[in-house]
Amino acid sequence: MRYFLEFAYKGTNYHGWQYQPNATSVQETLTKALSTILKTEIELVGAGRTDSGVHAKQMFAHFDFDQEIDIPYLSHKLNSFLPKDIAILNIHKVHDEAHARFDAKKRTYEYHIHTKKDAFESDDSWYYQNDLNLDKMNEACKILFNYIDFECFSKVHTDVNTFNCKIFEANWTKNDNRLVFTISADRFLRNMVRAIVGTMVNIGLEKVSLQDFIQIIESKDRKKAGFSVPAHGLYLTKVEYPYLVISEK
Repeated sequence: MRYFLEFAYKGTNYHGWQYQPNATSVQETLTKALSTILKTEIELVGAGRTDSGVHAKQMFAHFDFDQEIDIPYLSHKLNSFLPKDIAILNIHKVHDEAHARFDAKKRTYEYHIHTKKDAFESDDSWYYQNDLNLDKMNEACKILFNYIDFECFSKVHTDVNTFNCKIFEANWTKNDNRLVFTISADRFLRNMVRAIVGTMVNIGLEKVSLQDFIQIIESKDRKKAGFSVPAHGLYLTKVEYPYLVISEK
């Protein structure tokens, strides 16, 4: 029987989701906890990878187990067993062919910037105090919808077969001293969101024009795009599947 684990984590103390040979990952930590509680070797397949220091408000991974699981009991045991920076949100029984990575139809990320120094935000948001033209940054968001090839925002030397992504949503919002970039797509390339944000910060500083932004995308050249913003401001906030209905809490 196949199950989807729905969980959240603060990425500060982890070198990303995926197993690392000489560093602690979320995948390793969760796998050890599940294997210990279920008393058998468990293999977890995640919805995707997140880089070192990136957070997730909602992430999924699937695993197989040959018995019916008492979901409330296992959720409680896992939350008691796991460190405080990983939280189990739910466990879903799914069909045997369900796949946490390949079946995801939409993923949403947020990037958080705070513009006033805050002692409590240092791990959860990027402190950037320069004034940014948010109107121009939102105009740049509209340009993203005209393209599907985002090689210019991808980490180089990755093992992907295509750089195509369909973007469903992209916008900047401001609330007092907090700026939030929200972006949804069917898939994301490695480092894509952080590179988009870095490029848009340059647009907000009026160092890069909207026409420049178009030329950057069409160049397919990572060197022409902006810097990669720090990982600790990035959150995976939502992963959506056609057969899984998650009630909003």
